[in-house]
Amino acid sequence: MNLGLALTAMLPEHLLLLGIVALLVLEIASPDPRGAFAVALAATVAAAGAALWLHASGFAGMPFPGHYTVGPAISLAKFVLLGLAVPVLLLSRGEFREARYYELLLGSLYGACLMPASVSFLTLFLGLELLSLPVYVLVVLAFRRPESAEAALKYLVLGGTATATFLFGASLLYGATGSLSITTFASAFWLANPLALTGAALLVAALFLKAAVVPLHAWAPDAYEAASVPVTAYMATIVKAAVLLAALRIFGYAPVAPLVALLPLLSMVWGNVAAIRQSSFRRMIAYSSIAHAGYLYFAFLGGGPGRYQAVMFYLAAYGVMTLLAFVALPASGDDGVDDRLDSLKGLFHRRPAAALAIAAAMLSLAGLPPLPGFVAKFLIFRNVLEAGHAQWAVLGLVASYLGLYFYLRVIQYMFMQERTTELRAERARPLAWAAAALCVVPAIVIAVFPGWLLDRL
Repeated sequence: MNLGLALTAMLPEHLLLLGIVALLVLEIASPDPRGAFAVALAATVAAAGAALWLHASGFAGMPFPGHYTVGPAISLAKFVLLGLAVPVLLLSRGEFREARYYELLLGSLYGACLMPASVSFLTLFLGLELLSLPVYVLVVLAFRRPESAEAALKYLVLGGTATATFLFGASLLYGATGSLSITTFASAFWLANPLALTGAALLVAALFLKAAVVPLHAWAPDAYEAASVPVTAYMATIVKAAVLLAALRIFGYAPVAPLVALLPLLSMVWGNVAAIRQSSFRRMIAYSSIAHAGYLYFAFLGGGPGRYQAVMFYLAAYGVMTLLAFVALPASGDDGVDDRLDSLKGLFHRRPAAALAIAAAMLSLAGLPPLPGFVAKFLIFRNVLEAGHAQWAVLGLVASYLGLYFYLRVIQYMFMQERTTELRAERARPLAWAAAALCVVPAIVIAVFPGWLLDRL
C-alpha cells in the first residue's frame, strides 16, 4: 500500500476522523465541553473542501486495490454528501450542544463517504454500517417525544434486517462467482445462475429497505416523526443520498429494469397518496421521501452515463430543497406543536421570508418549473424514455402528479389561512438563516444553470 496515495485519496475521510478524535479529546478534557459544534463544522467544511479539490484536480487512484477507489466523479459525490451536511450542522446548533451528537454525526458521515468509493462488498458493507449505526442513536438522542424510543427500536430492527439481507445477497454472489467485487452484481444477469440471481435480488431488497421503498418503508414515517428536526433532515437527505450512491455503484450499467420498475412506481403512488392524509410535517416529508426514492430508483431504468447524471443531479436538487424546508420551519420549543401542519397557518403574515422559503421548497419537491426539482425529474424521465421504457415513463409522470395536492396544501396553509390555535412565541434557530442561504445559492445555480452542473457530472 502506498501511504501517500492512501492519505491523499482518503483526505475527506481523514479530516472527518480527525474531527471525531478532537471531539473525543474535548469531551475527555472537560466534563462540559464547549466548542463541539465549531470542531464538527470545521471538520466537515474542511472535508468538503478536500473533496472539491480532489474533484477539481482530477485526482484518481486506488489506494486499496479491489476495495476502494477514488476518481473525479467519486470525489464530487463526496462533496455533495459533505456539502449537504453543513446546513444540517448549522441547524443542529440550537438543538444540540453535547459533543456526543457531533461525534455520531461525523461518524455517520465517514461511512457515507466510504460508500461511493467502494468497489467491493466488504468496503460497501463497512460504509453502510458506519452510516447507519450512529443514526439509530441519533433518532433517540434528543428524546423529545415518548415514541422516540419505539421509533429508534423499529429503525434498528428493520435496519438490522437490511444488513442481514445485504450480507446474505453478497455471500450468494460470492458463492456463485468467487469474488467480492461489486461487478459481480452485473455479471449475475448474464450468468443465468439461480444462486447469483437470488443474491442480486437480495441486494436490491436491502437497498430498497435502506431507502424506504414500498413495501419496505414502514420504518421511515415513525423515525422521521420521532427524531429531532436536524436528525430528520439528515436522514431525509444524506442517508438517502448515500444509499442511492451505493446503488449507483452496485448497479453500474447493469440492465436492472425488471428489478427497479414496479416497486419504485408503487413508492411514487403510495408515498404521494399517503402524504395527503398526514397532519405532521415530518411525517408528510417521510412519505414525500418515499415517493422521491421511487423517482430516484426509476433513473436506473435508463443506461449509460445518463444514469449517473440523473441520479447525481436529482440528489443535489432534492437535498438542498428538502433542507431548505427544514431550516425555514418556525420553532416555539414544543416539538409536538411545531411539527403539526396547523402550526404553519398564517406563517406568511408572521414570517414572510420563512413562508416563501418553504413554499419554494414545496414547489420544487412537487417538480414544478422553473425550480430545481423540475429539471431533476425531467432528467429522470428523459433517461427512462431514451432507454425505450415509454410505458413506465408515462406511469411515473402520472404518479408524480398525485403529489401536487399535499405540497400545495402546505402553501395554502401559509398564505391563505389564519392561525386558529393559540400562537406560541416563536424562537429563531441560531444560524438557521445561514443554513438557508447555503441551500438557496446552490438551488439558484441548479435551476438557472443546469447545463453547467451537468457538464461537470
